Amino acid sequence: MNTINEPKGAFPYQPPTEEIKKRYREIFELKEPLKVPFPKLCFDKLLASFFVLLSLPVFLLLVVANWIEGLIIKENKGPLFFYYYGVSRGKKFKKWKIRLIKEKYIDKELQAKGDWHAYQNEWMPEARTFLGRFVKKFYIDELPQFFLILKGDMSFVGPRPLAVHHYERDLAQGNVTRKLVRGGLLGYGHIRKGTPEFGNPVYEYEYIHRYLHYSALKLLFTDLGVIAKGMLVVLKGGGH
Repeated sequence: MNTINEPKGAFPYQPPTEEIKKRYREIFELKEPLKVPFPKLCFDKLLASFFVLLSLPVFLLLVVANWIEGLIIKENKGPLFFYYYGVSRGKKFKKWKIRLIKEKYIDKELQAKGDWHAYQNEWMPEARTFLGRFVKKFYIDELPQFFLILKGDMSFVGPRPLAVHHYERDLAQGNVTRKLVRGGLLGYGHIRKGTPEFGNPVYEYEYIHRYLHYSALKLLFTDLGVIAKGMLVVLKGGGH
């Protein structure tokens, strides 16, 4: 896949430094994915169930808003949801999101393959629908991932799951975190989005370190802290 024309912000993740390799050496030596601690698993299922129920009226409003916008502006008409293939804990899965861009900006051939590149025009302001602009600003496009957490493809907290080609690129540059634990709706590093620290892999390795060495209860408190910080990011409306 030719990635030369990819938007600059599509893959901000940096390779591990020598300091990271030394400090977290045991993580690089792991051969198998880590088992999800039972309290974390229960927490994910319960919280996802709550948010799925809470989100149902929002989904209904989005369906209506998407239909109305399609009636008024024909070129903005299209399905509310889309997916591309991502990787979580080393496994390929369908990562569902809410459509942000007009159908004419979607590569239909790549869309049929579940390839992320079909939607890479989302960084172009003129490609966005009116609903898509609002949805992205408050990260509402991520709402379908509550269902993925409930299903077991993702977790509330973990390294953000990447599209297949980005995952392979991340592995090739030496990062191993995304093959070890479930991808998260929020990541220990991802909550730093909008800062110079976004993309610094040290935070993902620190999370895996805690995953390995913290008690299940203490890890749960780490997750709660990440979720609280993530909610602040969403409330600021900094999505782009």
